Amino acid sequence: MQSIFKTVGIVGTGAMGRGIAQMAAQAGSQVLLFDVQTGAAEAALKALQGTWQTLHNKGKLDESQLATYVGRLQVAASLAELAPCDLVVEAVVEKLDVKQRLFAELETLVSPTAVLATNTSSLSVTSIAAALKRPGQLAGYHFFNPVPLMRVVEVIAGLKTSASVCQQLTDYTRQFGHTPVSAQDTPGFIVNHAGRGYGTEALRVAGERVADFATIDRILKDQMGFRLGPFELMDLTALDVSHPVMESIYRQYYDEPRYRPSVITAQRLAGGVVGKKVGEGFYKYEGGVAQMPAEPAVPVVAEMPPVWVSPKAARRAELYQLLKNLGTSIETGTAPSGAALILVAPLGLDVTTLAAVERLDATRTLGIDMMLDDAATKRRVLATNPATRPDMRDAAHALFARDGKAVSVVRDSGGFVTQRVVATIVNIAADMCQQGICTPADLDVAVTLGLGYPMGPLAMGDRIGPTNVLEILFNMQTVYGDTRYRPSPWLRRRGALGLSLTHEEG
Repeated sequence: MQSIFKTVGIVGTGAMGRGIAQMAAQAGSQVLLFDVQTGAAEAALKALQGTWQTLHNKGKLDESQLATYVGRLQVAASLAELAPCDLVVEAVVEKLDVKQRLFAELETLVSPTAVLATNTSSLSVTSIAAALKRPGQLAGYHFFNPVPLMRVVEVIAGLKTSASVCQQLTDYTRQFGHTPVSAQDTPGFIVNHAGRGYGTEALRVAGERVADFATIDRILKDQMGFRLGPFELMDLTALDVSHPVMESIYRQYYDEPRYRPSVITAQRLAGGVVGKKVGEGFYKYEGGVAQMPAEPAVPVVAEMPPVWVSPKAARRAELYQLLKNLGTSIETGTAPSGAALILVAPLGLDVTTLAAVERLDATRTLGIDMMLDDAATKRRVLATNPATRPDMRDAAHALFARDGKAVSVVRDSGGFVTQRVVATIVNIAADMCQQGICTPADLDVAVTLGLGYPMGPLAMGDRIGPTNVLEILFNMQTVYGDTRYRPSPWLRRRGALGLSLTHEEG
């Protein structure tokens, strides 16, 4: 294979630099490793040799490939030895002044046509390039860790980046076997920006004492199919990494409410309770395994009350069928009897609001989240209101657990848990498209590959229905009075017209 870049320099040989070097060598480039820390480049070379030897031992590389890859790596004793490179990628500390000084020096060493690339995850590419004489030759080239396994790469154009530079990096990424996505130079680029809604909204749910960390994690995994719950994920990435990113993107967007961080993570970071790597985060860890609290037992109810369903319930026909399947007595009158368990199924509103507006007996009223088809979820979620009687709560819990499906009972919340978290994710993604940060297709691909979501945010919105997402957001804004939930124009217009959230104007 003829590599697009014959000779590639890697500056910074930590985990990211090593991963990029591995992919560059496997793509056919000669790779020069440089690090200011004595012995670091040599250690990286040995580590990569060990990686390839392991792949050879497993039968994934033959003898010839092993020798070829190892032969493409060498250590550069000084920055000046990178002069022959036609691409230099930096993976050094996330400090603007350090990166600016590095590229200013590199610019004097390499050819005027050489491409300079920064693996920054949080700094402005335009700012990094600002001090260069040839800013058009510098682009963002953001990989994810571990590089060989995380098969998406963000190619970011700064304000003055040449289109041909981005095209070369895009084509080179494909030579790795990775998927390139194009992003504008905005805070968080695509993946880190699109990921804002999952953790920050879950933190708001926890902060309102709607449910504990474990329950929120279980709900989002079982209802929407996320691989990790938001608190499991924050424990894995560690708050000393994730909280500064939350704050950085929030501040860079001039305190945009959609990205507002949480005092919960700020406090835990200050206390050193940052996650799995220190043995304690949102969960405690023993032998690297999270100690999850047990789920509450299903209550034993001697006599089940009849059930009355609000005429305004979402998926009302499906809810009736579910109740029939569960073998309960259903009331069909225009109003509930004095003994009935009253069910509402709101989109975005809380149970309290519906009980008040519909003049229902709040002591017997609970909500059920029917945003998704019940058959498509592994868990049902019920919500009480401040007046709900314990016997009615227990009856509803026991009823909806009759067929063995998991049930979580949470406190009142506009949008339960899944509705509000998913709607926030979809809304942020829609606004990224509105801003022109990337194409809808690149956004969904980047998030699916980069964050491991079960589907892209726009695909989530289309699955739920853009009009339903709009209703959830409008109602959440009513409940909370927070501009955080204002719908993006991209979402509002496509929802109003019945268009897919991936639809681009001609």
